[in-house]
Amino acid sequence: MKKIITSLSIFAAIALSAVVAQAAAPTILVVDMAKLYDSHYKTEEQNAKLRADEQKAQEEIEKMNKDGNVLVDEYKGLSDQANNPSLTDAAKAKSQNEAAKKLDEIQRKKNEIGTFAQNTQRSLQQRLQNFRSIMLEEISKIASDVAKRKGATLLLDKAGPTLIGVSSVIYADASYEITDDVMKEINKDRPAATVAPAPAAAPAAAPAATESPKITVPGVSTK
Repeated sequence: MKKIITSLSIFAAIALSAVVAQAAAPTILVVDMAKLYDSHYKTEEQNAKLRADEQKAQEEIEKMNKDGNVLVDEYKGLSDQANNPSLTDAAKAKSQNEAAKKLDEIQRKKNEIGTFAQNTQRSLQQRLQNFRSIMLEEISKIASDVAKRKGATLLLDKAGPTLIGVSSVIYADASYEITDDVMKEINKDRPAATVAPAPAAAPAAAPAATESPKITVPGVSTK
């Protein structure tokens, strides 16, 4: 009887050790946050809005540039008058004075265009950063919920590089990746009119810099 009790005790101890070991072993899953962000329908919508606003800003800059070139033509006319030998000294002096004022006006227009371009680019970048921050927080929560439903104790992002430039996940069995599951979850509320992303969609880039066209004055160097 004593031997039976001892055997049962040993069996129970082994079984308990196996249960504890199984409970202590973490269940690790991986996800690609960059892919989820780029493929989110809200990201596509936001990128379209940013591109449209950038195009409007560029059109406004082109309009301002045309106005500036009108000033350049006016300056050239006044400069030619100031150098006209047939004019009196008083007339030449008047043209020179008006040309100088026109040159100041040109400089102000250049500064206006530069400031507008910089402010526009800063605004677009800030909007993108704010949106990205909000979306990554939203996606992280959904990814965590999916991972919890799958019994995960740890979820790793394989998209971002470490300080030495390699992925934080060197290798992961495909069966442990839940990116597609999370993607279905985050896009379940996609509006019917929104076109689904292509399977190999390129990562969304930040808005291109809004360039300021140049206003040039022939033969004159402005500040």
